[in-house]
Amino acid sequence: MTEEKKKCVPCTLAKKAFTPDEIKQQLHRISSDWTVFENHHIVRTFQFKNFKKALSFVNEIGDIAEQEGHHPNIELSYGKVKITFWTHKVDGLTASDFTMAEHVDASFTARLS
Repeated sequence: MTEEKKKCVPCTLAKKAFTPDEIKQQLHRISSDWTVFENHHIVRTFQFKNFKKALSFVNEIGDIAEQEGHHPNIELSYGKVKITFWTHKVDGLTASDFTMAEHVDASFTARLS
């Protein structure tokens, strides 16, 4: 991510989902740990030492999602958090999904240092 923090584009402005080629062009923005499923959504699973650390991460991602107005599906289990993004309005991926994935990556990386 650049020095300037990227912002999500409101879903109301999204006109159409990215094509497979457009998705490929966006992948450089996010960790290679994200997986693209059926050119429809992106998913990444994060590992933690315990439930409390995983829950803390979920809460942080929740705060970011509220600030950005773009919300992931989040699955929490002991020591594991699975994050899934897609833009419901267009039933596929948009720039906002990749922007949020960048924010999630940055949050996770900050926890490692």
